[in-house]
Order: sequence, then C-alpha cells, then structure tokens
Amino acid sequence: MIGLLQRVTSAQVSVAGRQLAAIDHGLLVLVGVQRGDSEYEARRLLERLLGYRVFPDSADRMNLNVGQAGGGLLLVPQFTLAADTRSGMRPSFTAAAEPAEGRRLFDFLVAEARQRHQPLACGEFAADMQVALVNDGPVTFWLEVTPQS
Repeated sequence: MIGLLQRVTSAQVSVAGRQLAAIDHGLLVLVGVQRGDSEYEARRLLERLLGYRVFPDSADRMNLNVGQAGGGLLLVPQFTLAADTRSGMRPSFTAAAEPAEGRRLFDFLVAEARQRHQPLACGEFAADMQVALVNDGPVTFWLEVTPQS
C-alpha cells in the first residue's frame, strides 16, 4: 500500500464542482492500493502516517507528527500511484488492486483512521476528483508498505 503524504496548510477535494472534503493544516495523503495488500498493510500505513514526524517543533525541526501538530488528515484514493512506469510511454496498472479490493481496503483504512485521528476527511473512491492543496515547505514523502510474504 502506498501513501504519498504532503504537509499542507490547506487541502480540499471536489467532485463535479461540489466540495466533498477539506482540512486546514495537516496531511493530504494520496493512497494507492496494490495487489496483495491486506488489512495488515492498511493498518501499518496508517500507523506510519500518524506517527511520521514532518511538522516543525519550537526549534523548527521536523519532530512532530500530525496529532502533536493538531493537524487534519485528508485521505484520497488514487490507484495511479500503483502504476508501473519503468518502460514505454503508457503506464501499466497491473500492480494496482482490483477495483473492488481497492475500495474495500481504502474504506478499511478510512474506518481505522476515524477511530484514531480527528479531524479526518476523505475523497471518494473511483470518482473524478479535483484536489487542491497548498503544500507547506514543500514537504512530500512517499511511504510504501509492502505485503508480508
């Protein structure tokens, strides 16, 4: 499971011109589900997202996690993160989870996140979304939890 996290001063997701979700400062996380992912990878990714220290402390060092910084968490499904771009001029999506499994695991991740962090907002699976953000820093990290053998 992949999480592309961005520290933001604000972020919002819209569908068909209607704002679906928004946060003030916090983390916008684009989430990609890959074949072989399970609840284990979703829980581990969430643990990493909530614990990752990307917010400045009083000495302006990245020592605080999203909870310590009082930030929001916006989770947005994005299957294109699982694309294979190593060759050719068109991405291959064979590594992405099947849509039904991707939806199930994204919904699982959101449900687990609701129990552990507020404020929480999320995008809509399989929707044509417009995502707007102000990246703070810019601070962007790629987190990947690979399936257990």
